Amino acid sequence: MRAYRGRFAPTPSGPLHLGSLIAALASYLDARHQRGQWLLRIEDIDPPRCAAGAAATIQRQLEAFGLYWDGPVHWQHDRHAAYQQALERLAALELAYPCSCSRKQWQDHPVYPGWCRDGPRQPDSPLAWRLRSDLGPTPISWQDRLFGHQQFTPTAMGDVVLKRKDGLWAYQLAVVVDDADQGISDIVRGADLLDNTPWQRQLQHALGLPTPRYLHLPLILADNGQKLSKQNLAPALPDTSDAARPWLYRALVALDQSPPEGLATEPVETQLAWAIDHWSVGAMVACHARPAPE
Repeated sequence: MRAYRGRFAPTPSGPLHLGSLIAALASYLDARHQRGQWLLRIEDIDPPRCAAGAAATIQRQLEAFGLYWDGPVHWQHDRHAAYQQALERLAALELAYPCSCSRKQWQDHPVYPGWCRDGPRQPDSPLAWRLRSDLGPTPISWQDRLFGHQQFTPTAMGDVVLKRKDGLWAYQLAVVVDDADQGISDIVRGADLLDNTPWQRQLQHALGLPTPRYLHLPLILADNGQKLSKQNLAPALPDTSDAARPWLYRALVALDQSPPEGLATEPVETQLAWAIDHWSVGAMVACHARPAPE
């Protein structure tokens, strides 16, 4: 078995909130419980979504919660050459192709129909690059550590974009290349990314990359039933360790770790020491979403 290497990979579109704390905490505890490494990657490949100063704020928040990462921060904005090399390899294998279609053109279809697989319909228009879903292994299946056996048919999901028409890299390709280059053995993240995993496993297979283990976590819902997110104006986490104490305890409750009540007022270092020692994936309930704990 490979040595454990986990990661937390936020997009710097704003400060962390309770939902992102739960993902960061779970990945941290999973790594530390298994005496593994925990890395921090800032996924800033989409500059229009990146808020000024957000990356620095995220790092301060993580430090306030005692979530210290191993090694230097990994920045996606430095990774253009690696992504381009991967795309060229996929194109050489005829697994990736340029596409001129807009979402408006195929809006009456459940997924993109693959119209440009044999060449762009409008070659003089801006071109994106897509992954062919009709080639490679099918079905895509794996064992999620919380949700159990997962199986998807790639063609039912469509040909995902790898590089956008504006020249920016898409999440699916970047995350696969970065996880492989960083030697990530275990991915812990929210259940909203569960259905992204088939594309990523297809890319891993095509590029001859290792396949990590996956643990997807229940999403935390706001009072209005929507996922806690920056877009939905979820309250930002504090960036001081004293203020972090009750938030850290709430996150442990949300992860079904049943922390003792007295732990809620203890320093973050004490809470984390208890949580690392008692971390249990088996204690978590496999549901895709749940309300935020009080």
